[in-house]
Amino acid sequence: MLTIGNLAKKTGTKVQTIRYYEQIGLMPEPGRTEGGQRRYGEAELDRLSFIRHSRQLGFSLDAIRELLDLGDHPDRPCQEADTIARRQLKQVERRMARLEALQTELRRMVRECSGGRTADCRVLEVLRDHSECLTDHEEIGV
Repeated sequence: MLTIGNLAKKTGTKVQTIRYYEQIGLMPEPGRTEGGQRRYGEAELDRLSFIRHSRQLGFSLDAIRELLDLGDHPDRPCQEADTIARRQLKQVERRMARLEALQTELRRMVRECSGGRTADCRVLEVLRDHSECLTDHEEIGV
């Protein structure tokens, strides 16, 4: 049996994150000692490791909840998990395309900078030109 601190260390997850996952139902309510201290076993360690790895791959908490539910019902079709993973892959591909566009624009700005006075600075000029701004939903959030 693990304490919450040991579980946090083994998974690289903050204690407050584990508590949050318990509050929102991603992690089950742990067993407790007579003194009220949380205790976790291998099943909770595996579940938290699954959640952590899923988060590292960018899955939303809702998608993780769906995946956990699928894992809790091994007779369900794998196609549902595949659909969730494909949806995540499309989101990553869109994000990568936006990042590549951002990289291209930043490279162009830097390349065109003459290194003179700020009054003639191409970087500042491009940033002042709001006609080509990304909309709020296109902002790069990585």
